[in-house]
Amino acid sequence: MNAAERLFIDQGFASTTVEQITTRAGMAKGSFYLHFASKEAVAGGLRQRFVDTLLQAIEAEVERRADGDWTGRLAAWVTACRRGYATSVRLHEIVFTDVPPPSQDGLTDNILIDHLAGLLGDGSDAKAWAIADARFTAAFLFNALHGVVLGAARTGRADAIASQVVDHCFRVVGIAPA
Repeated sequence: MNAAERLFIDQGFASTTVEQITTRAGMAKGSFYLHFASKEAVAGGLRQRFVDTLLQAIEAEVERRADGDWTGRLAAWVTACRRGYATSVRLHEIVFTDVPPPSQDGLTDNILIDHLAGLLGDGSDAKAWAIADARFTAAFLFNALHGVVLGAARTGRADAIASQVVDHCFRVVGIAPA
């Protein structure tokens, strides 16, 4: 998958052949097909790896904060997610736009939203903020963050909007920006 990722980023998904992937990976074409049915299946694997890697980075950042530091934990979640998207914008475009997932369900149902909903629900239970529906709020924040960060990253502005993104997320849950 690493060879495919590099080729997709360097020359685009459509321009990359299975033969180029296998050559770069140092494997036989037959071995490729033992693991993947198609080039699109590799993109699907890269999509899942992207999401899993991003979630691991978010979890690590959130866990660095104290258990009761709800604003710190939310800021850590937002910051790690923003950073993950900003540093991988081209890969994201390939695995979510050039080779879209089979459905758009991920916009409202994915492991990143699940994690954020858990954080928001726990913070609400602890009276750190008052939200009516943690799942709805998580999907709303995830999609807003996702959109503005990817847009800013395409123009090299992802770092410039970092504090704005955190502040807006704070406002949505009813806490004063830092």
